[in-house]
Amino acid sequence: MVLSLTAARKAAAQDGPMAPAQPVQPQAPKASEQPASGAPASNPDPNAPVPAPSDASGAEKSGPAPTDNPTLTQPPKATPGPKITVPAGTHIPLVLHNAVSTRSARPGDPVYFETLFPIMIDGKVVIPAGSYISGEITESKRPGRVKGRGELAMKLTELILPNAYMVNLNAVPSNAGSGGNETTDKEGKIIADSNKGSDIGTIAKTTGAGAGIGGLATQSAKGVGIGAGIGAAAGLAAVLLTRGPEAELPRGSTVEAVINRSILLDADKVQFTGPGQASALAGPPNREPVRSANPF
Repeated sequence: MVLSLTAARKAAAQDGPMAPAQPVQPQAPKASEQPASGAPASNPDPNAPVPAPSDASGAEKSGPAPTDNPTLTQPPKATPGPKITVPAGTHIPLVLHNAVSTRSARPGDPVYFETLFPIMIDGKVVIPAGSYISGEITESKRPGRVKGRGELAMKLTELILPNAYMVNLNAVPSNAGSGGNETTDKEGKIIADSNKGSDIGTIAKTTGAGAGIGGLATQSAKGVGIGAGIGAAAGLAAVLLTRGPEAELPRGSTVEAVINRSILLDADKVQFTGPGQASALAGPPNREPVRSANPF
């Protein structure tokens, strides 16, 4: 034991006196370990308050970061182009493509027309001939057996130009060329003929025939009177048991429509260089009003 302590002292004496302990200096963090620019350094004390973020000027920000305004990123709305006005009261001549009659027409049934003549505004064609107009039946009234005429009412709702440009329309007929004696009132209703002349002729014919038959049968004036009365009654019955003439618009009938409300057309869609051309439809033949044999 004494030998060990002596050996240790000799070794220490040979090495020289021991240098005093140096304090440990803190090392700077490496570049890869430094916090990102603008980010707060880590706080070794978990209870210490975290400082608020600040902008480049050093001012602290409060509240959530503002979001982008979506309205600022939307493209600006297109400015409407120039318009061409077709004023209310404009007359448009039309030709009918599908026949219509109070005998079979019902409210809601479609009607199809075509323009016959170009409409011009300020020297420019805005509605060429050959444009299409569609609408529907709004009222269909059959003639009565004793009184009342056949009536048709319709409204025109759409205009389709030859370039397929379509606009809403509000128009009604002002007159109609149907080949018969139909008339049009101020509301655009098409009214059939009353056929009074034909009714009087029917009664007169049956009266005369009855008088002749009665005179031949009895060879007396009394027989003529009786026969005339019977013939008149028969003629009146024929009138009362049949309906008056139907209101009809055969295919090819011409109708003049009147615009009730002005329509606006996009100027860039009505750049027509010609007047257009309508279909060649044969007009309806002239016809006399005839009572319907079917009283129902």
